[in-house]
Parts: sequence; structure tokens; C-alpha cells
Amino acid sequence: MDAPVLYCHKKFEVQQSATKVLATVFWDSPGMILLDIPPKGESVNADRYCETLDRLRHAVRRKRPGLLRSGVVLQHDNATPHTAKRTKEWFERYRWDIISHPAHSSDLAPSDFHPCGPLQRHLGGKKFEDEDELISKVRDWFSKLDANFFTQGI
Repeated sequence: MDAPVLYCHKKFEVQQSATKVLATVFWDSPGMILLDIPPKGESVNADRYCETLDRLRHAVRRKRPGLLRSGVVLQHDNATPHTAKRTKEWFERYRWDIISHPAHSSDLAPSDFHPCGPLQRHLGGKKFEDEDELISKVRDWFSKLDANFFTQGI
């Protein structure tokens, strides 16, 4: 059985007084499946998260043929968009299983360390002119990862 699809949900600063950019990364042992960055100024609510899940579903179909038939297991935290009724209905409709991260748990999710930890260290201390430059650097960093990087994180 394939490893669960994991994600990290982090905010990175564009500059000291600027807004933050939210990046959601879905990955498994073979590599990154989807990097989703909402448009500037858009918050993540249940509707937006379900749109992201739709994009993830298409990315899984394209990058991991057969996985949708064998079953997808998604690990995520208990943020409001992840536990909303609309989101739960989405998971039921597509028969995806969820491994929830317990609320107030002292255990960190694997994504808190891998790949988000190395990405934060890579970006740490750097200044970016604008969000587009930051997003470009994040995408570039993911594209240059070694094939074993994600396997080591499982």
C-alpha cells in the first residue's frame, strides 16, 4: 500500500512588515503531488479547501495513476476548514480516509519536519521583493529536491 498523502501548511514572510504567503503541500514517498498557494488576500475556508482538494484529486489522478482506486489516505490537522461539514462531505463523496492529528497533541505531524522544516531553513533570513518572487523560490526549491527526499520523510 502506498504511503499516506501528507501536507504541510505554513506561512512564509515576504518581508518584515509584509503579509504572509500560505503554501499547502501535498506529498507522499515518491514526491510532491501538489503545491497550492491561494491568490493574494484570499483566506482558506471550507469552500477554498474543497477547491484545493479537487485540484489534489486531479493531481493524484495525473501523477499517481491507480491510487484513487486503491484508496487515498490524507493526514491533516483539525483546522476549521479541515473539519467543516462541507469538507467532511467531500471526503465521504470521494471515499478518502483521514488520519487526523489530535488536537493539542505534543506530537508534531511529519510535515512539520519534512518538507516544511528544510524549506523554512532554506528561506530563513532571505528577503523577497514581492510574493511572486517568494512563490518562485518555493517552487524552485521543491523542483530541485533529490528523489529520496520525500521517502526519507515518511
